[in-house]
Amino acid sequence: MGDVLAGFHAAWEFQSDSVLIRFERGIRTPKLFQALGERRIPLEAIAGVTLTQGKRGTVVLHAVPRPGADPLMEAADGQLKETSDPYRLVLPADRETLAEYYADELRALLTGDGGPADRFLVAPPEAPLQFKAYDAKASFDGRAVSFRWFWTGASSAKWKAGDQSFPVTGLSGVEWRSPEVFEGHLRLLRRDGMPPAQPDQDPAAVVFGLGYGPVHESLPFAAAVLAAVRAAGPAPAAVPAARRDPADIAERIRHLGELHEAGLVTDEEFSSKKAELLAEL
Repeated sequence: MGDVLAGFHAAWEFQSDSVLIRFERGIRTPKLFQALGERRIPLEAIAGVTLTQGKRGTVVLHAVPRPGADPLMEAADGQLKETSDPYRLVLPADRETLAEYYADELRALLTGDGGPADRFLVAPPEAPLQFKAYDAKASFDGRAVSFRWFWTGASSAKWKAGDQSFPVTGLSGVEWRSPEVFEGHLRLLRRDGMPPAQPDQDPAAVVFGLGYGPVHESLPFAAAVLAAVRAAGPAPAAVPAARRDPADIAERIRHLGELHEAGLVTDEEFSSKKAELLAEL
């Protein structure tokens, strides 16, 4: 075990080849930190270290990650607020001298040029993962991403397309837009080059909203999918679809009937989709 520097919401343990970050689970700790729990950051994933003055009598020790080294930060794409940045350790100002010591020690151990990494060096959040968006429940089992549409939120285009399952081998990446900004969503980028529609019309995307797809749930999800996509390599491979629960099929047919009665689905579309659902039994 190495030396430990404790700050607000987290403690950093300095080891010979990495920094082990343990996040607190207190009520004031950002939810993203609580969801991450613990992260080991290899020294080769760190581009540099800074120590700056913070707010209200604090100092901030910041380990700057290399571009491309951490799937979480790649998925976030600069959208995280400072208070939710897992690479920042906020300490009381009276620990500035101690923080300077550890910053210097850490800098001395960094040997790389800090340039972009050619692979992920930090472990992604582990599957299985799931979260509720405004229009669907998103699930990831490590091999495929599934979207199950909600009757109250999904557009007619998504209902017509039906629930979706995307093997990671058929994906090229993930687009995450924070739920804290306008038009937040998670979109799966497909290898087949299908042009993306608006997120609320795209069966490969789920949309966020007030209380849906929060950062601490949707961002680790996006990071795990992105890491799996990169690990899968360039060659797509088919993954057999799992058999559906008869009760789930019956519920979907009932919802389809309501769409049909409301005039949102034509007779032909209703018959075709109903046949597809029955074929999954």
